[in-house]
Amino acid sequence: MPWQTSKREVKRGRDITWTLRAMPASEWVVEQWPGSATIIAVRSHGFREGKPTDETRRYVTSLRTGADALLRHARQRWSIENSWHWVLDVPLREDTHRYREENGVQILATLRSLAINALRLDGIWSITEGIATLAHNSKGLLRLLGWREPAAEQHSG
Repeated sequence: MPWQTSKREVKRGRDITWTLRAMPASEWVVEQWPGSATIIAVRSHGFREGKPTDETRRYVTSLRTGADALLRHARQRWSIENSWHWVLDVPLREDTHRYREENGVQILATLRSLAINALRLDGIWSITEGIATLAHNSKGLLRLLGWREPAAEQHSG
């Protein structure tokens, strides 16, 4: 018999119910993925900004815990994933880029990650504000990337 739990969240234009069903991993699953303990299905359904949504995600985990804790873990994982993808999609407009060359796509993805990480290492958490601040500040951008101006030379005369 699977374990089950649900949680409803109403905020920021969303009314979503998350339902987790979990069961012990079968012998076959454990053979395929050693260390597996639990099979999980998380269904999120409801409304986002007035539009209906219904998604199911499935996981295999080594965690041996109750349904409530498993649901918390699954939601935290997607919260992290969604915040990373939001940064790529909104401020950096990754989805609007039409570059088709394979190496170019990989290079641009690496540069976007570099930009995000450099801003965050500098304490700038709003990527939109960081881009706006540094867009016309070449010295600030170079400083962020680790470049330091050479010390002024002293001339004796």
